[in-house]
This record gives sequence, structure tokens and C-alpha cells, in this order.
Amino acid sequence: MFALCDCNNFYASAERLFRPELNGKPVVVLSNNDGCVIARSEEAKACGIKMGDPEFLVRDLIKKFSIHVFSSNYVLYGDMSERVMHNLARWFPRLDVYSIDEAFGWLGGIGNLDTYVPMVRNSVVQNTGIPVSIGVAPTKTLAKLANKLSKKCGGVMVLDTDEKISAAVKDFPVSDLWGVGRQYYKKFQELGITTAGELREMPEMWFKQHLTVMGQRMWNELWGRPAIPLDAVRENTKGITVSRSFRNYIEQPDILAEAVTLYASRLAEKLRKEQLRCLYLQVFLYTNKNREDHPQHFPSYTHKLLLASNNTTDLVSIAVKVAQRLFKDGVKYRKAGVIATGLVPESELQLNVFAAHDSGKKDKVSAVLDKLNLAYGRGTLRMATEGFEKKWRLKHEYLSKGYTTRWPDIIKVI
Repeated sequence: MFALCDCNNFYASAERLFRPELNGKPVVVLSNNDGCVIARSEEAKACGIKMGDPEFLVRDLIKKFSIHVFSSNYVLYGDMSERVMHNLARWFPRLDVYSIDEAFGWLGGIGNLDTYVPMVRNSVVQNTGIPVSIGVAPTKTLAKLANKLSKKCGGVMVLDTDEKISAAVKDFPVSDLWGVGRQYYKKFQELGITTAGELREMPEMWFKQHLTVMGQRMWNELWGRPAIPLDAVRENTKGITVSRSFRNYIEQPDILAEAVTLYASRLAEKLRKEQLRCLYLQVFLYTNKNREDHPQHFPSYTHKLLLASNNTTDLVSIAVKVAQRLFKDGVKYRKAGVIATGLVPESELQLNVFAAHDSGKKDKVSAVLDKLNLAYGRGTLRMATEGFEKKWRLKHEYLSKGYTTRWPDIIKVI
């Protein structure tokens, strides 16, 4: 049996965790630069706030219903996610973290699920304060389906019999089914299929002819036959990206260098965390395509490293030089980013006869950088070209405190 554990309105729940006075009140969380809505409490949904709504279009609703607004605080969300996943890992023989707020657990050998699963949910709520919903079924697809239904019936749903599964899929909208994208949904509409129950009754041969391998897996999963295993090892990362939109337009190359320095530093940090090195480093710049009165420029360049690297010094140096070459006078840049590809494990580093090797000196510097920033806070020690004022920083006018990640913000009980 598989269990899908999903945090309810995760970002909004994380914000309300340390602001109990907001319980029962509408809360929304905005994306980078406070651009659009990416999380809503149930109360905010009832006010008419939709996912993805631009902030400027819902200001009247926010004011009318006194909705509490927060800028995205990813450091806080990441820390709370880690706490939730660590708690879940205590209850499952195997756990596959699917996203920041979802995880699949394997319940093989565990009996009396109607008692066990509520205990798991209560444990997470009690130990982390984050409300979760858990759906249990013989397959991942059905577990996803059970999870969606569980949100309307106490937070737990166990589909452990054929009768329960048949009843659950009977009226479940096919558009909400895991694995159904636009193309699949379009085909189902043409056939008049609106529910998962109707889809399950289609002949297996039809799935093989029209929906490729993924469609066949979906059909088997709907019938309770596992076709998507719990991954013991997640797939290798193909690439890592760090990109941000600027608070203000950038028109000077030295200001652009500051932003690119920060992004390359974050990228190097992510690579080291994943114990990976990159052979290719891409830098790109964007202007605002929605401003027809601004000159448009979308340059990009990929630099090939002679020696795969993940140290901050190398990646920052390359990124800044590339960005300066891409920069064009008279253009207002709205966004920049760096992408690492050609990733190889640190343990498989292959030296190059044409590239000078510093015997790991730069890697040692990066290790010290990570250690100090972990101990004293990100940004404590950084590259000089990152600058200090950072007028290009993300807009986050409603940013909450780092309740679990910054000593000054930890709640004090007197």
C-alpha cells in the first residue's frame, strides 16, 4: 500500500503557524517580487482569490475582505518542510519526498491502516503544527486520488478494498487525476469521458493504442495494479537553475554583475549540496516583453568549463564575464539567471591535461564559505562583487520573520 502525505495550503499554513491570531482568517502568499498568488488559505479561496492571480488585480478583494498578505519566505518553508518529512520518515519503512509539501510513503507489512494512518497524521500535526492530509491506496495514482478526497473527510482516506476504490473513482473528475495533462484531457473530452470511473472502464487495448506507455500505467494503477514503483533512488538531476526578476530595471553593467554574482554563488552552493559539479554554465538576460516601449533583448550564452567545477570562485568569475559580454547599453533588463548543466558527481571528477588544477584549494575555500554561512546565516561571507546595497533585490514588502532560521527572529517565551 502507498500513502500520499500532502501539507494543506502549505505556504499559508507555515505563515499562520507562528501567527496563531490568523487562524480562521484569509491568508495569501505571493510569488517572487510579490507578483502573483501562489498559496491561499481556505478562507482566502472563499473570498474569490484564485491561484496565479496577479497581485495588482486582487488588491480590491484583499482590501475588501482584510486578507493578510505575505511575501514568499522560502527559507522558512524549506525548514518546515524538512521537519514534516523527518517526522513522516519515522512512520514509513520507505519515504519518497515528491515535492516541498508532498511525500509518498510505503506501508508494506503494516496492518490496521484505519488506525495507523490517523496516528501518522496526528503525529505530524502535533510535532510540526502543519496540517496534512493522507490518502492510502494500492497504487500511487489511487493514493493521489484518495488524498484529494481526504481533504473533505477529516484528512485521512484509506482505499484498501475493491468496493472503496470503485466508489472513490466513480465520480472523481478525470481532469483532477494524476498524470492527466492537457493533451490527455482533450482526448477524454472528445470521447465524453468525465470521471475516473468512466476512464477505468475503457478497454486496455485503447490505452495501448492512444495513450502510450504512461497511459497504460495509468490504466493499471486505476485498477489497483502498481505500475509506478516507489523510487529508492531519485533520478539524476539534469540541470540546476538560479534566476530572479529584479525589483527595479538594471541598466548598468556593474549592477548586473552584483546580481549575477549572487545567483552564481547560490548555484555553486546548490551544486555542492547535491555533491555535483557542472561542465556547462549558461547565463541569460531578459527584458520586459510586456513593455513595447522598451528595447527588447534576450541574450544567452553557454560557457564550457575545461574542468567540472562547483566552487564559488570559478562559477562567479565565469558568470560575471559572460554577463558583461551579453550586456547591451540602453537596454533595461528585468531578469537574469544562471543554469548549470553537464552535471557529474563530485566523486567522478576527471582532470584535464589542458586545465590547471589547484589541488582543491578553491574547493576548500568554498567549504569554509558554506560552513560559516551555515553557522552565522546566509550571506555572512560572500564575494565582493555581490555588492552591499542591492537595490535590485527582490521585492518582498510583506516578508515574514525567519522564526526557525534566524536567532533574532526566534519567538521568546518570558
